[in-house]
Amino acid sequence: MKNKNTSIPRRRLGKTEVEVSILGLGGEGVLRTFGSEKAADAVINTALDLGVNYMESARAYAGSESYYGSALKHRRKDVFLSSKTHARDKTGALAHLQETLVAMKTDYLDLWQLHDVRTADEINQIFGPGGAVEALVEAKDKGLVRFLGVTGHHSPVVTKQCLEAFDFDTVLIPVNPAEPSYNCFLEEIVPVAGAKDVGIMAMKVYLRGQLDAPKKLLFSYALTQSVSTAVIGCDNVEQVRDNAEIAKGFKPLTGKEVQRVTGLFSTFAKEIMYYKP
Repeated sequence: MKNKNTSIPRRRLGKTEVEVSILGLGGEGVLRTFGSEKAADAVINTALDLGVNYMESARAYAGSESYYGSALKHRRKDVFLSSKTHARDKTGALAHLQETLVAMKTDYLDLWQLHDVRTADEINQIFGPGGAVEALVEAKDKGLVRFLGVTGHHSPVVTKQCLEAFDFDTVLIPVNPAEPSYNCFLEEIVPVAGAKDVGIMAMKVYLRGQLDAPKKLLFSYALTQSVSTAVIGCDNVEQVRDNAEIAKGFKPLTGKEVQRVTGLFSTFAKEIMYYKP
């Protein structure tokens, strides 16, 4: 996992003990398309060249996994590679994993995540007999995946219950200045994740582009929190370079700056945060 370009700072990803770049490449943007192989290849390899070593996708993200498979054929060892399954049963999740491994042209994932768990009913299915968590355990036992994670987009309470129900290695949650004023994930997740040494990863850092706020401020806010990396999708190489420059120059906000930024977002936080993934 060593990369000679260490200009983007790295942080420990919880109990995985892996040092990941504080900027991660997500499977959104141009990677969540079909038929954009050249542009996707440029985004992935530029990110690698600039020192990004955490990259992720999902079975649900259009052609994203296949883009990674093509772009990383000679650089797999340089990447902490992750994907996700939205299946809630063991059979469906294992089928997803096989499709993922074929698409990504790899014989293992560094991290396999349960994607977007939203409800108590889903928890009952995932952790019940024949549930998806059985697939995660089996895949890890067989060496098909190294680490296991869960992601939450909508309910901090549900995500917290997932962490309490199983010994996950990582959790991926929204982290941005609107978040504390609406259904706050950090408030629910940080205590339980910290107690279990679960690596916290940030998404929705740029508010999905819904607000014309300075990206440097939004990135700085996210990385000032107890997270290991901010996972951001990109439309093109220029965005990759811009994000890398922000990450290279990252400086944490002061407590007063955090309070001021969250205060600015508080009056319209619900409008910003209420969206579908």
